[in-house]
Amino acid sequence: MTSFSSQIKTNIDYAAELLRKAKYAVVLTGAGISTPSGIPDFRSEGTGLWSQDEAMEVASLGTFRTAPERFFIWFRPLASQIYSAEPNPAHIALAEMEKAGRVQSIVTQNIDALHHKAGSENVIEMHGTLRTLSCTQCFQQVNAKNYLKPFVEQGELPHCPKCNSLMKPDVILFGEQLPQQAWYNAQRECRQCDLMLVAGSSLEVLPVAGLPMQAIDRGAHLVILNNATTYLDVRADVVIQEDVAVIIPAIAEQVFNG
Repeated sequence: MTSFSSQIKTNIDYAAELLRKAKYAVVLTGAGISTPSGIPDFRSEGTGLWSQDEAMEVASLGTFRTAPERFFIWFRPLASQIYSAEPNPAHIALAEMEKAGRVQSIVTQNIDALHHKAGSENVIEMHGTLRTLSCTQCFQQVNAKNYLKPFVEQGELPHCPKCNSLMKPDVILFGEQLPQQAWYNAQRECRQCDLMLVAGSSLEVLPVAGLPMQAIDRGAHLVILNNATTYLDVRADVVIQEDVAVIIPAIAEQVFNG
């Protein structure tokens, strides 16, 4: 059992109480929930993906269209990390709370599908997913499972089984719009929830960073679990700046047993 300071213990208890009382709880997750699973985040200075190799240029729709091999060279290490990653205790605890009816949906900024691997079912993927690939010519969509291993291990680029054209991972690159249906669903969830729990997100990337405002403007409680401050800390009922892989299971334990 992890030992917490009295203040953190108090905040864990309060967050659990809010979850127990909530009629419709929605969770928003960012890269910080997956870093304990070995997937690097995007914005940490010096280590984030966007701080290396001019990634904002390489991971763009323009580069994919004009020099796809350059994109895939950059993308391969990340794909390898995602391919081998497993859900950590935070993903598992959220899935357990969803199964128990304590959490109604998860809105995620992550492309790693770890929420699905953990057993969560109602997951809205705002920045796309590595679970599927789409053909750039005939738009055939396929499960990425059979293509990831040869790409990760041999660098074999994915080609469409129907027309043999290059396929693109269904992740949102710079220069692409968010998936319209996902954005609509996320707004609907945030506007009808009475509790929003933000986990592992710096709330710096718009428009997703504005979703918690839609919740609290309609009277929802707000819990923020992140290892750094966010612009909404001042509006939150509870703020805990600790490792979410430790804090979320602790909250879940209190929800079930407190």
